[in-house]
Amino acid sequence: MSLFDQISEDIKAAMKARDKVRLETLRNIKKVFLEAKTAPGANNTLDDATALKIIQKLAKQGRESAAIFIEKNRKDLADHEMAQVAVIESYLPKQLSEEEIEAAIKDIIAQTGASTMKEMGKVMGIANQQMAGKADGRTISTIVKRLLS
Repeated sequence: MSLFDQISEDIKAAMKARDKVRLETLRNIKKVFLEAKTAPGANNTLDDATALKIIQKLAKQGRESAAIFIEKNRKDLADHEMAQVAVIESYLPKQLSEEEIEAAIKDIIAQTGASTMKEMGKVMGIANQQMAGKADGRTISTIVKRLLS
């Protein structure tokens, strides 16, 4: 079952369970999926890799919004946003720990023979492909910079 179909099924389940937060979040995800599906050049299809990127983006936006709400002393809105982020993250693969990311990047550096910051792009390209959906790009970048400097 594709991620799009899974979200559709979970919307029905959330309706039956009368889970407002989950329902609202899943409807938002489906709306973004439909927009991506009908975008020019998408040929009315949405593969799971693209859907995963969309879900990652939504989770990141939610965390950033919650941080802003906390900064502005709106804990009620931040709590609501974090509840939605929890629902969104339930569709993401298990995230790698920093130690696991570092070990994978060390392997990539060994494979490519990279030794200077000039070769960071080569390492980042491979790392982003291998850890797509499992690690945040900013975390990967920070670790690559630390290892190459």
